[in-house]
Order: sequence, then C-alpha cells, then structure tokens
Amino acid sequence: MALLEICNLTKSFGDFAAIDKVSFSVEAGEFFTLLGPSGCGKTTLLRLIAGFDAPDTGQIILDGMDITQLPPEKRPIHTVFQSYALFPHMTVADNISFPLKMSGELPAEIKARVKQALNDVQLTKFGHRFPQELSGGQKQRVAFARGLINRPQLLLLDEPLGALDEKLRVDMQRELIKLQKDSGITFVFITHSQNEALALSHRIAVMNHGTIKQIDTPSQIYNFPDNYFVANFIGKINSLNAQVLAITDQQLELEVTGLGVVKVLSKEAVNVGAQGVIAIRPEQVTIKYYSTPEEAVDGFLGKVKDFLYVGDVTTYLVQLPNGACIEALTPNATPGRTQFFNIGDPVVVNWEYASGKFLKNEA
Repeated sequence: MALLEICNLTKSFGDFAAIDKVSFSVEAGEFFTLLGPSGCGKTTLLRLIAGFDAPDTGQIILDGMDITQLPPEKRPIHTVFQSYALFPHMTVADNISFPLKMSGELPAEIKARVKQALNDVQLTKFGHRFPQELSGGQKQRVAFARGLINRPQLLLLDEPLGALDEKLRVDMQRELIKLQKDSGITFVFITHSQNEALALSHRIAVMNHGTIKQIDTPSQIYNFPDNYFVANFIGKINSLNAQVLAITDQQLELEVTGLGVVKVLSKEAVNVGAQGVIAIRPEQVTIKYYSTPEEAVDGFLGKVKDFLYVGDVTTYLVQLPNGACIEALTPNATPGRTQFFNIGDPVVVNWEYASGKFLKNEA
C-alpha cells in the first residue's frame, strides 16, 4: 500500500479549476516531485495535502487513513517553505526544538534530538545564533532540521531552494538528497526547475493547468515523454511538424514538410494521417561540415544561423531547407574556446534512428 494516496482531487477558485480530478500515489521513503510552470496547480495541491486548504471533492489518504477533513495540526505532516518561516526571536536550537516542545517531549529528549539534528545539517556550532546571523543556505538547513525533528510521516517542501544562488542551490541539492536518504522520510517536493527535479527525484509528476501530464522516473520523463508539453517543458527539445505516412511493428514513417520522409520508432495509439511533431533532444543531434552531396545522404543540409558558447558546451542553431531551425549541442572537450563552426557555414545534421520521437498534437 502506498503511504500517500491522492484520489480524484479537485479544487476551484470561482470559475478557475486549480486542481482538476488529480489522482496519484507516493510510496513510503520516496522522493516525489511535483514539477510544473507557475500557475499549474502544484502549490495548491501541496496546500491540500498539508490541510491549509480543503478540496472541493476527492480524498487524501495517508498510511491508510482518510485525512481529507483533518486540520493541519492533526496531520503527521510538516512543511518547509521557500521563505524558511523561522522565528526571528528564537535561536537556531529553539527554532529546531519548537515542534518537540509543542508535542510535549521531555527536556532531556529535546536536547538530545536537537543536538543530533544540528549535526545532521552541519550546524553543530550554530545552535546559539539567531536567524538574522545566518546565511541563506544556513537558514534553509535550520528549516530542514525543524521539519524533520519529530520524524513526520511526510515532509512537504514548497520550492525550498528557490531563494538560493545557483552554486549554493546545487550544494543544497546534494545535502537534501542525503537528508532524505538518511532519514527515510517520504518527501513531496515542489519546484518549477526541471534540472532540480531531475537531480533530486525518484519520481516526477509533471503538472499543467491543474492536471498531471505524466508521472515517471526522471530518465523516463526526459527520454520518453508522453506528450509535447512534457517534452518541451523538461529540458530543451527540437520539434519539426510531421504527419504519419505509414506504420509498421518497428517504425513510423513521417512526412516532414520540406525535408521528406523521416523514420522513428513505432508508438502505440498512432494512426496513419495523425498530425504532430518529431522531437529530438539537442544533445542527440550530430553536426558536421558539408562539402560533398554524399555527406548529406544520411542527414539534412543546413546553415549555421547562430551559436551559443556556455563553457562546457556549445549549442549551434542550424537553419534547414524548409526554414525550420534545429539545435545541435556539442561538448567542448578541449581547453579554451572551442568553435568548430561559424555563422553561415554549410553543415549536415542528423540523429540516431531511435532518438527521434513522434508526439501527437494535443487537443
């Protein structure tokens, strides 16, 4: 049995459906992420789980118990916010111990557990300080420690790393993975950062317009998106308009306007004549100089329209004969600025047969 079960949950504000018949489950000990753009409903869903808002319909079941109508303080759930929500007049140790004092733990037990919590988040020497004396990353560690101190069944994290700079954010991601693994507590994490979701999660639920578009492991979400929204939202994607010409057990033959026939792996529930796109990740596109017609036999001729150098990789924007553009990402493996192609250079781009995916147009 799953630890958390969300069953046909809905929540509207006036005529706006913030959550629309959402159902999913979270296993015990899982790092589960709700990912989506601003306004997709992920924070509303977290508030429903926490008990801060009540759903219009549906059930929230935790460890076999229906908690849909329970007030927040009666739920064995803690929430960590992006704003930290620390008490400014309390020391770090007092902030962390607050949930234990509210639950009536004995002073000796509180002291021992706070000491262990400070050690877990690498703040052993900071227990006597006040929040205003801490850096952003240190405040976030205090918030994590307070959320975990009385070992809730479920920890909800509402974009907890959103206020941190990029380098500190990456460092905190590593610490968060370790905290979750060491504690064994189930995390439900909210973010709009695709990279963060891919790095942290056991599974990801991608949301849009109050619904879940796909739930799967990070590698499946990235490499095998169910629809164009997921493909386009997670990482970068090239998309070329296409129509299904023929279907076999192994492949689809697609007509791409101005380029001709392109083959991809077969996909279920696709009919001849279906309209959609062929989607390819930039890192799966290879690029080479064009000098003779023979070199374009297994690829598409184009010209370099632009490029973007970002240190470890360079992304080339190649304009194809049909006017569409496709990105090709190449690693910069040698020291210094590696620039293999200039704007205007004739090139050939191609990709492995299995890399392209056909995604139908959404209704």
